[in-house]
This record gives sequence, structure tokens and C-alpha cells, in this order.
Amino acid sequence: MVSLFERAQQCLDCASPDDKVAWTLATSIELANGALTLRDEPGRRPPTLWPGRPSRPALVDPRNLPRRGLGSEGGRTALLHAVAHIEFNAINLAWDAVVRFRDMPEAFYLDWSACAVDEARHFSMLAARLADFGLAYGDLPAHDGLWAMARRTTHDVVARMALVPRVLEARGLDVTPGMIARLRAVGDPESADILSTILKEEIAHVAAGTRWFNWCCRREGREPESTFQLLLAEYMPEGLRGPFNIEARAAAGFSTTELETLAMIPTA
Repeated sequence: MVSLFERAQQCLDCASPDDKVAWTLATSIELANGALTLRDEPGRRPPTLWPGRPSRPALVDPRNLPRRGLGSEGGRTALLHAVAHIEFNAINLAWDAVVRFRDMPEAFYLDWSACAVDEARHFSMLAARLADFGLAYGDLPAHDGLWAMARRTTHDVVARMALVPRVLEARGLDVTPGMIARLRAVGDPESADILSTILKEEIAHVAAGTRWFNWCCRREGREPESTFQLLLAEYMPEGLRGPFNIEARAAAGFSTTELETLAMIPTA
């Protein structure tokens, strides 16, 4: 029987966005039908640091990305493209977690497989909306910040769970409500509705990161809140910047102490 890990690697290796989405959805069907085993192979190769990705978009320094208001079509498509790029990377991040981190409970692999399916669906929704404007994913430049943190945390599942879902992906919980409000204000409810769907479902993804971060801390005899602060100091010495979506972060499993700490951080 084919293993989930073999299928996850195939999804990760796909360079074509359409193929990556198709493989991801097909894998979820196989998994639901009991056609995949979760038995790991001791000699299985670890994933490379670079997943399959298309030759475009061009990746540039975030400071070199143009900033345009949402009042123009160009500003709205730039936003949609940026979020599509995040969702494409998130497919890879979910499958990378499945393939990379060994000796985890089956529930860990099922959680991140489910997240990969959600991210693939989110990407497809955004790609279709870009097509409404005559654009495709890759037509605009993007940055590689999300995957850069993934590369930095390949050695440690605790750091990965802390810094990718609970910091970088959680940032989406903070900023998306404002995007939705601005899109509705400029008369683009279709794009706003897509982001509303993504926001609701991303809470569960951040919650999965919280759940497995706490689980890994317990396994290693570490206190989660202090460990999170230590990892932030090591990997993000510049600190976090608000505003924070306290309600969404609470739903995603952030503790009362963590939320109180965030509430005291000034807005950027």
C-alpha cells in the first residue's frame, strides 16, 4: 500500500500550481478512502530545503514590492496575488511538516494533510479571482519570507510549530479583517468573501500549530509559554508588531497570558 508520506512528497515536489493542487486533493480522497498507510519507512529520504515551485513569480525583497491602495484595480490584484502566494507556500508548508518531522502521532500527519487541502482550495479560489481580472499567479513579483522561516526551522519541530503557524500564519488573522473591510468599502465583495472564508479556516490552522507546539513542549518537558518567548527572541529579535486579532488568536488556542502580552505590544 502506498504511504501518505510518499504522496505528500509527490505533492511537495510538484512545481506546477495546478498539479500541486490536483495531487493534494487526490491525496485527501485516497486518505479518506483508506487507500494510504500512515506506516513510515525508516529509510525514507528527508525532503529537500526547496519544494517544487514554478519559475514565476519573481521573488524580490519585500521592501521592493510596490505598495498600492485598494481603491485601484491594480492595488486589489496585487493584494490577491500576494495572498495567493502565501496560500501556495502554505500548501508546501503543510506537506513539508508531514514529510519532514518523524516519530509524531498519526493525528499530527492527519492535521497537516487536512491543512494542505484547505490551503489548496484557498489558492484555487484566489487564482480564479485573479483570472477574473485577466491575471494568473506568477504575473506579479512576490517575496519568500514564509519559506525562509521554514528553512530556518527544518531541524526542530518545536521551532517550526511555534514560528510558522503561531507567528507568520497567525499574522494573517490580524491583518485580514482590515483587508476585508477595505475591499467591501471599495465595492469588491467577491474578493472580500474569499478572504472571509480564508480567515475563518485559517483559525483552525493556527490552532493546529498551537496544539502541536504544546504537545511537543510537553514531550520534551518544556513550559510552552516561556519556550515560545525564547524562540521569538532567537528567531525574531526585532519582536512582534500589532495590531493583533485577540479574538481570533484566542480561538486558535493562544493562552490568556499570551493574549495579555500581545495586548500590551504597540501597533506598528
